[in-house]
Amino acid sequence: MITKVQKWGNSQGLRVPKRLLEDAEVKMGDEVQVSVHGRKIVIEPLTKIRGKYQLKKLVSMIPKHTKVKEMEWGEPKGKEIW
Repeated sequence: MITKVQKWGNSQGLRVPKRLLEDAEVKMGDEVQVSVHGRKIVIEPLTKIRGKYQLKKLVSMIPKHTKVKEMEWGEPKGKEIW
């Protein structure tokens, strides 16, 4: 694919075809990591939960001796299905 760097306000930008974003599983509003390797610009999607946390990092923070148990959350307050 060939595209052109264009002026957008005081910045420059690239248009990325929808099909290319779909192939990379990137959606509108997703955060991406942009880096330079030599003379290449690399754009990588970030894997996050609800846009704030990375699952692998959260799981790595669980103490090794933690025992999992069921918790009582009370009666449904909205349209939850229990």
